[in-house]
Amino acid sequence: MGSSALRAVLALARAGRGAGAAGAHGGARRAWRGPGGGGAVGTTVLCVRKGDEVVVMADGQVTMGAEVVKPNVRKVRRIGAGGNVIGGFAGATADAFTLFERLETKLEEHPGQLTRAAVELAKAWRTDKYLRRLDAVMVVADSEQSLQITGGGDVLEPHDGIIGIGSGGSYALSAARALADVPGMDAMAIAKKAMGIAADLCIYTNHNFTIETLPRREEGDSEDILVEEEKPKKNKGK
Repeated sequence: MGSSALRAVLALARAGRGAGAAGAHGGARRAWRGPGGGGAVGTTVLCVRKGDEVVVMADGQVTMGAEVVKPNVRKVRRIGAGGNVIGGFAGATADAFTLFERLETKLEEHPGQLTRAAVELAKAWRTDKYLRRLDAVMVVADSEQSLQITGGGDVLEPHDGIIGIGSGGSYALSAARALADVPGMDAMAIAKKAMGIAADLCIYTNHNFTIETLPRREEGDSEDILVEEEKPKKNKGK
């Protein structure tokens, strides 16, 4: 699908939601809500920073009510000049793309200043009559910082460099923190193991993972993987 067609589809989705979808039961972004209905949506996104590497990893499942409608959505992407900022989202796809576009605009206004760009986005997200309707939670990171941005005006930087959002975010966050001090495990190994645990526990999270890293890994700009359980080796007869 071309970029102009994609923009048209996203605009139509936003318009349709504003015209009455807000009252409908069971959208992809409403698949799961935490106690009190705040913030968490049916997916898992994890950001792990360890040493000189940052990994943002997300599952690919889209859930509508009790139905899995797509298993391989890309919820992480590169933004900014040269792709030096990576981010992931939990929430409505059209809303998240709109917010990523706004963040890219803020990064152009404040190059190399992710925190300032994120704060400006959070301010607009909270106060703008149109943006305040957008339903998503974002994780963004550059070589220096990792941030969580919400529609409530929050821009949060974790004390340990680990962020988990979505319905399985708490599982992934807990597992990553437990693994962070294990000798020999880098950011990628921690993220893969933690996301595998989250996918095993959260029914709105699958094992189709998309990964973005800083710095870029040699095998490509991004990596799509399917984590499979190791099968026991059979003993060969002599």
